[in-house]
Amino acid sequence: MAERGGQARRRPWLWGAVLLVLLVAWACRRSGGTGTDGNGGATGAAGSTRKPDASAHPSRTPTTSTPKPSPSGSSSPSTPTTPSGKYDPAAYAPQVRARAAEAGVSPRLLMAILYNESYKPHDPALERAWQRYKPGAAFGIANMHRAAFDETKRGRAFAGRRWEELPDDRDLAVRAAAWYLHDLARQLPAHPSGPYDKDELLALGYNTGAGNMQSFARGATLGSQAAGYLTRLRSNWDKAGQVVARAGGN
Repeated sequence: MAERGGQARRRPWLWGAVLLVLLVAWACRRSGGTGTDGNGGATGAAGSTRKPDASAHPSRTPTTSTPKPSPSGSSSPSTPTTPSGKYDPAAYAPQVRARAAEAGVSPRLLMAILYNESYKPHDPALERAWQRYKPGAAFGIANMHRAAFDETKRGRAFAGRRWEELPDDRDLAVRAAAWYLHDLARQLPAHPSGPYDKDELLALGYNTGAGNMQSFARGATLGSQAAGYLTRLRSNWDKAGQVVARAGGN
């Protein structure tokens, strides 16, 4: 989970505590008597995409199985990037390859992070329901927080995009994650003294923030949540490498 303020992720089991409630609410929204918009929420209910502050605007990005052209001026992979059916990180290997190359980061690392971040359901309606319950929650398949996204997009081709669009545009989520890793890499010490390699440190930075990443690079002991994230990264590493290799990556 991309963090700006250096806080580690909350434990994944929290999703289990409210998932049934969210599923029931989501099902009621989809099957109820009111109309639904393209995101599966009640028509006219701006709260389905509302920011925690009063200046929010509802997302204008529809959920559809048809790929949406990127407004950045660069070509996007041909694979549809909008949510459709069950989420599998491997389906986004073309986006991972393209955006990792654009940002100059490892596609294998980016894919492994997507696997790490796939612990919760990535349905746009469920993400927004969870965000209303917990306003500080992350959005998109790369689980990025608002502050991290807003900081990462500055001066980049996707600077005009909004954090609220992440659940609906998975290519944007992958792209933002790639550039966040790029920015983290620039903050790594030249000669880390800890036991972790560069990819592991970047993954830890993605999960806990740049400040903690720098501490780990100097040999600081991992907390339980950071240690769990690293364990999952290592378990996903081979699978991530195979996925990007099959897609023509490295």
